[in-house]
Amino acid sequence: MLVNQIAVFLENRSGRICEFAKVLKDANINIQTMNIADTAEYGILRAITSDNQKAIQVLKENGFNTAASDLIGFKVADKPGEMYKVLRMFEDENINISYLYSYAEIGSKQACILLKVDCPETAIKLLTKNNVEGI
Repeated sequence: MLVNQIAVFLENRSGRICEFAKVLKDANINIQTMNIADTAEYGILRAITSDNQKAIQVLKENGFNTAASDLIGFKVADKPGEMYKVLRMFEDENINISYLYSYAEIGSKQACILLKVDCPETAIKLLTKNNVEGI
């Protein structure tokens, strides 16, 4: 249920995301999912790749400021109300969500949810207890 992600701090300027993608392409690393949160001056790109450890290495070698962290990853059926069920469980246990992003695998009838919470151990126990499938 724990999924490792990389975070990359990018200047908010034209072409910077393309440079990020080129570094990974040149290292033969696949970007599986990514999300960008921005401000006026910089953005935080969060991604999961086919090889996060190698991605961090090559990105740092190419001047990118990077870090790694763990998220909780789980799957829900791709239909109305399924995400609400999990969010309601977290709400009932007062588990705060710092951020969340999701993706769907092509051909899958499930959505993959990735999130950062204030108490991951409690969240994992809650998901396991309620038979929520991990990634």
